[in-house]
Amino acid sequence: MAEGTELHIPPRQPGKTRLGVMGGTFDPIHHGHLVAASEVASVFDLDEVVFVPTGQPWQKAGKQVSDAEHRYLMTVVATASNPRFTVSRVDIDREGPTYTIDTLRDLSRLRPDAQLFFITGADVMGEILTWKGTDELWDLAHFVGVTRPGHELAAPVGSSSVSLLNVPAMAISSTDCRARVEEGKPVWYLVPDGVVQYINKYGLYVQDENTSTTSLAITERNAESGQQETSRSMS
Repeated sequence: MAEGTELHIPPRQPGKTRLGVMGGTFDPIHHGHLVAASEVASVFDLDEVVFVPTGQPWQKAGKQVSDAEHRYLMTVVATASNPRFTVSRVDIDREGPTYTIDTLRDLSRLRPDAQLFFITGADVMGEILTWKGTDELWDLAHFVGVTRPGHELAAPVGSSSVSLLNVPAMAISSTDCRARVEEGKPVWYLVPDGVVQYINKYGLYVQDENTSTTSLAITERNAESGQQETSRSMS
């Protein structure tokens, strides 16, 4: 591993759209994801960022993950107000475990005019060499690993196709948001308002003692307004 923060910005390819690919479980999507996508779009001069919720994340086999449709719809709600953000179903509609190589292959086929920039948490960059089809990954996209300031970053050795970027909002995590909901704590301002309301409507992230999967119900108190709400990879 090479130590230190590295930021390499590839030049724009003539006639190509610069497309960011924000992959993640998004269980739930939070402001850290949105700020990271916005910051990378600014730094790398991206024309668009497409959010791609995983279908069956292979890294989380055996772990509890919310239904893909819930995660997809929360992502749509969260990104709707930004004209530069879009959402893709390629991973959700593909059968079998989700692998980044398949995501990039599909997007390359669907968007042959695009120069791809895959955005992910820097904490997983050290694992990239264990991913399926690593050699081809470098050819399909430039990888941007994002993390919070103060967290030491490292990129795989010899990875000219990898950049690392500090983003303050990455201190927020989906894991913490889910835990807060389960404990009846608020997640206002950690996730977009529309996502809070979606989680409230379907009662996500509360364990139903009658089922082993995420059930649909919880209420939490908003001390100031008296409102009731419920709720919330890169975790």
